[in-house]
Amino acid sequence: MRTAALLFSASIILSACGADSTGNASSQGEAQAAGGGESARDPLAAHDPAAGQPIDPADADDQPRPIMQAQVVLDRLGFTPGVVDGKEGLSTRNAVTGFQEANGLKATGTFDDATAKALARWNNIPATRVITIPAAFAAGPFSPLPEKAEDQAKLRSMGYETLDEKLAERFHTTIEVLQALNPRPGAMASSSTAYFKAGEEVRVPNVGADVIDAASVSDADWRNTLASLGVGSRQPKAGKVVVSKSKGTLKAYDDGGKLVGMFTATMGSGHDPLPLGRWKVLGTAYNPPFHYNPELFWDVPNSEDKQLLPPGPNGPVGVAWIDIDKEHYGIHGTPAPETIGRAESHGCVRLTNWDVARLAQMVTPGTQVIFEA
Repeated sequence: MRTAALLFSASIILSACGADSTGNASSQGEAQAAGGGESARDPLAAHDPAAGQPIDPADADDQPRPIMQAQVVLDRLGFTPGVVDGKEGLSTRNAVTGFQEANGLKATGTFDDATAKALARWNNIPATRVITIPAAFAAGPFSPLPEKAEDQAKLRSMGYETLDEKLAERFHTTIEVLQALNPRPGAMASSSTAYFKAGEEVRVPNVGADVIDAASVSDADWRNTLASLGVGSRQPKAGKVVVSKSKGTLKAYDDGGKLVGMFTATMGSGHDPLPLGRWKVLGTAYNPPFHYNPELFWDVPNSEDKQLLPPGPNGPVGVAWIDIDKEHYGIHGTPAPETIGRAESHGCVRLTNWDVARLAQMVTPGTQVIFEA
């Protein structure tokens, strides 16, 4: 995937970089961690017991999944583990570190006794839940994406290639994890044929914090994007964002200096290093189209033509672009969430689509952005 310049609005054109090949939890976060009773009309939304209430036996997990259970809780609280996969990798350690910092615990990045005790208040949230795939969700359209930018430019959108991919993004995971949760001996999905289908009961990671207040999201397309990603509209406001190159993290602090969000991020490379310094948010583009300009990339022949690529979750900058006052740089999503924290970018800060959708609602024009070593 390669990126270039982004159409930010009808009158402003912004340049974008590219990517190869993020307690005392706030009361808002606690409410999100408790589930989403207000999303009763959304058949994919989380519906969990209230704080202190036991799990209904019918909703209990089918087997112990302690790491995944912690991941879905941390994800709800805003200390996101990137891909929810039940593995204690880099992104999960970052999420644990963020939770520890926000709750005044020693920042070990591990599930030590103090951290386990602090997380125990959400032990009634199962690691997984069973959903029935709605026909509307499975309707598509789905189709393989061409590799060449000139062919991508002819598309109406850079949408999901299969229902499996869309389902994985909705539950902040990968197709491989979904298949492992729903094993079928001898069955496999191909790049063009889905493993799952409409009307099927499927076990998925129990991600929550997915309540959407329609009245607070005026843009219908963006509201649909939030629902498709399982990201709620109730997010804390960030007064400052700090991106650490050495740690590979993006932290969001409120105006009082409290850590309210932390995401694993991919940023910079030897050819396009992260521009260290103090910047500020200029604005945010939701579901942005994308101006592909080969001249901005060291690894792309200048002989290639410029192209305007349509918006979509599989577009070069994913579902959102957060512009800063450093030309050609910003914070954006990705069509390859499994690469976050693993692959380099062309200088910008790259998050999963669900994490950038959350951050996009936390920042406003003027929010301070610090890029540090």
